[in-house]
Amino acid sequence: MWRDPIVEEIRKYRQEYAARFNHDLKAICRDLRERQEKSGRKVVSLPPRRVAKQDKTDGQPAV
Repeated sequence: MWRDPIVEEIRKYRQEYAARFNHDLKAICRDLRERQEKSGRKVVSLPPRRVAKQDKTDGQPAV
């Protein structure tokens, strides 16, 4: 199977990053939030979108 060197590099980086936090998801998220705050970029939070109800007969959105 062919392997993409860019994908392999990203996977390697991801593993190294997770290992820095002992694969603790809460610690990783905390670090990412801190990086986000320090970046100085504007963060936009959008409200959740409503999901259209599906018609059970044909799978189309109900009107």
